[in-house]
Amino acid sequence: MRYFLSRRIPHADAILLIESGSRGLLESVVPGLRQTWGADVRIDLVTCYARLPEGMPAETTRVYRTTDYRGRDARRRLLAELAASRYALVGMICSGEPIMTKWKWALALRLPAKIFIINENGDYFWLDRGHLDLIRQIVLLRSGLAGAGAVRTLARVLSFPVVLTYLLLYAAAVHARRAIQRG
Repeated sequence: MRYFLSRRIPHADAILLIESGSRGLLESVVPGLRQTWGADVRIDLVTCYARLPEGMPAETTRVYRTTDYRGRDARRRLLAELAASRYALVGMICSGEPIMTKWKWALALRLPAKIFIINENGDYFWLDRGHLDLIRQIVLLRSGLAGAGAVRTLARVLSFPVVLTYLLLYAAAVHARRAIQRG
C-alpha cells in the first residue's frame, strides 16, 4: 500500500494479480490489462487454483500457488520473493466471494506497490485517497449497511446485546431454580 496517499500511478514493468475470486472474472480482465499497459508487460499470478487462466501463457507467467506456501516461514518466503520481484502494480479481485481473503489483504498491506481493486463487473479502480468515496460505498454495500438492508442490519447489531443479556439471565434463573429444588 505504498501509493495509498498518492494518486500517481507508477510505470509498470510487472503486474501481480491476486486471483481471489472467480476464474472467469480474471480471464476477462487480463486482455484489458495487456491493452492498457502493453503486450510486453509481465503479468504474474498468486492463486489457489491448479491451472492457469486463459490469456496467461505458462512460459511467461510466474505462478505463486498458496498451497506451496503453508506455514509461517513459507509465507515469509513468499513475501520476500514477491518484494524482490518489485511489482509496480498489484491487482486483486474483490467480488464478494470468500476466496483467499486473508491472503489478498496481507499481500496488499505488505507489498510496496500501487494496488488496484477488480470488482465483480471486471472494472478496476485504484486503492488510493482519490477513490475513498467509492471504497466507502463498496464497504457499506458489502457489509449490509447500504440500501434497504441498512435498517435491518443496524437493528440486529443494536438488539444483539439486549437479546444476549436476556438469554444469559434466563439460563441463570433456570439453573438456579434447578439447584434450589435439588436442595
